[in-house]
Amino acid sequence: MAIVGIERLTYAVENLETSTRFFEDFGLTREEAPDGQTVFLLPEGSRVVLLPHGHSALPTMSKVVGDGVQEIIWGVDSVAALEALVAKLAVDCEISRGPDGAARFVTPFGIAMGLRVFAKTAVTCAPDPLNAPGHVGRMNQHRKWRRRARPKVISHCVFAVADFDTAYRFMIDRLGFRLTDIQRGFGTYLRADGAINHHSFLLLNANAPLPDMDGQIRFHHANFGVEDVDEIMIGANYMQRRGWEPSHFGLGRHRIDSALFYYLPCPAGGEAEYGADTDYVDDSWVPRDWTVPLFGYAHHVHNLPSFLIEEPAWEFKYLGDEAISGAKS
Repeated sequence: MAIVGIERLTYAVENLETSTRFFEDFGLTREEAPDGQTVFLLPEGSRVVLLPHGHSALPTMSKVVGDGVQEIIWGVDSVAALEALVAKLAVDCEISRGPDGAARFVTPFGIAMGLRVFAKTAVTCAPDPLNAPGHVGRMNQHRKWRRRARPKVISHCVFAVADFDTAYRFMIDRLGFRLTDIQRGFGTYLRADGAINHHSFLLLNANAPLPDMDGQIRFHHANFGVEDVDEIMIGANYMQRRGWEPSHFGLGRHRIDSALFYYLPCPAGGEAEYGADTDYVDDSWVPRDWTVPLFGYAHHVHNLPSFLIEEPAWEFKYLGDEAISGAKS
């Protein structure tokens, strides 16, 4: 085990005050920070950092265009694991060390990253049992009543890159990520080797025929994990009451990782996603090739987009050992 997940996301933002208010309403807990920046702490110990464009703490070599995450710090479970990863990275990347203990680098595809030892705090959830016809999970007991959504973890982040179909090999060969799924012509899903979330990192095709895809490296969204569908919708309702634009798609469930989703346009860049009930996987998972990418996108979605009006063909295949090895080479 080495990389256990996202330790920190650092955003470059146009309006620090508005971006701060958004994440406060979204349910993140603010902690003390120097003037001119905002820091949020999640229960697992990960952080979201907001910095205005031009701030001296932002990476200078990042090729990410526009607002949004400019640097990902991956949490590593030990000093020995960190040093082993740095030795691998040195083949392709220049490594810089800072007083915060992070080893920073820029990937060959232009995203600034870092590694830091991360003692992740265990998070415990207790979702309400479900009732269904013929199945009693909850008797004489109502479901929890919530006032706010309170995200517990940063589950994954997503970037659009032009060379998405080759860039993922760097993540596998140098950082030990595992391939979990390929959405043909659309994106590649990767899991950190010390995590069980279906994916920790998704590389989208920056040239895909989708909104906001223009061939440039751009931040797309970050997923923040909550307990269940109720917490997602409590968060969605609260955000709308606070004046934020609601999700364009509304509530939905992806087929590719089984996860519930609710994407909110985010003034800090890209979208902020409430997520719940994703697939948890380990090294026994067999990756799939979604030859019809839209079939993988959504099992259902409240506001059906134009590209899903016609139901996609039910088509995918499992990747054999040879194909998976080839993906890692």
